[in-house]
Amino acid sequence: MGVNMDTRLTVMIVDDNEDIREMLRQMVENLGYHVVEAENGQEAIEVARHRCPNLILMDLNMPVMDGFTATRQLRQMVHVCSVPIVAVSANRREQSQADALAAGCNEYLTKPVNFHQLHSLLGAWLPTNG
Repeated sequence: MGVNMDTRLTVMIVDDNEDIREMLRQMVENLGYHVVEAENGQEAIEVARHRCPNLILMDLNMPVMDGFTATRQLRQMVHVCSVPIVAVSANRREQSQADALAAGCNEYLTKPVNFHQLHSLLGAWLPTNG
């Protein structure tokens, strides 16, 4: 196949639910972005270390390492500290949103994710793709 010359921006989807990852992957890829995935916060840190995504969609409640902890650790990593991190959670409580922002998330999306909300959010945080 040769060298990968994919110049699309990369969005990392972090969620322990495979169905949600697949749904988000389809939405993000339909908008023209490349997708990498992680099943939990610990995996997200490893993927970010090697792939340096342009934006991270971070579930908050996951086993192994939750999204709050992962976000705080990602903010300590020099090469990803300025990457936009969007919390994605089924929790609609204001306290959860405040906690996510305090951990270092830039935005907060509630599940189920609305395609138009996701589209405008990616458009706001990422340079035009292509």
